[in-house]
Amino acid sequence: MYLAKPMEHYIDKLASKSPEPGGGSAAALVGSVGAALVSMVGNLTLGKEKYQDVQGRIEDLLAGSEAVRSELQRLVQEDTEAFSAVSEAYKLPKETDEEKKIRSEKIQEGLKGAATEVPFQICEKSLEVARLSKIAAEIGNVQAVSDAGVAVLFADACAQAAAMNVQINLNSIRDESFNKAKWDRVQEVLKEVAQLREEVVATTYQKIRS
Repeated sequence: MYLAKPMEHYIDKLASKSPEPGGGSAAALVGSVGAALVSMVGNLTLGKEKYQDVQGRIEDLLAGSEAVRSELQRLVQEDTEAFSAVSEAYKLPKETDEEKKIRSEKIQEGLKGAATEVPFQICEKSLEVARLSKIAAEIGNVQAVSDAGVAVLFADACAQAAAMNVQINLNSIRDESFNKAKWDRVQEVLKEVAQLREEVVATTYQKIRS
């Protein structure tokens, strides 16, 4: 488990020629940091008399940010393992027509499975982080509003990076209906995250400058 080791170990491995971890795992890590920043805003608001009227909403915010942070941290590791089924399929024999057929089917199964599903999940989770960052910016401790702003920027980076990793796998999948369904949803996520980024950044600067 990468996150059970020093961060330097993960970053060194990321910089190496090892096929994992890669961009998908890094996307999940960035997203989890964004979620952690939302939690930071929440924790700096919780129990503050000035924000007494939003304490219930802050508790809900923290529950949401900690849940998505946990999911994204899990996906940091899962993405490093996601391509294993595809890698094993590529190693299958391909001497006869039957072997080629089986090998091709297994590759397609692997690509449609975790290889695409994990970055797709990361992309979905990025939207949760972006939505939570908006709440944090609107009702959280104004002294920590910049952290909400950074959180939405990380959510956007996570979404964009995850989308790229979804697309690169879809390029090798022959099931057009599967590809369309996945990519249509990714486009919806990217659009909403971009809108949230714009709103939260505007709110952040407005509060910083006031």
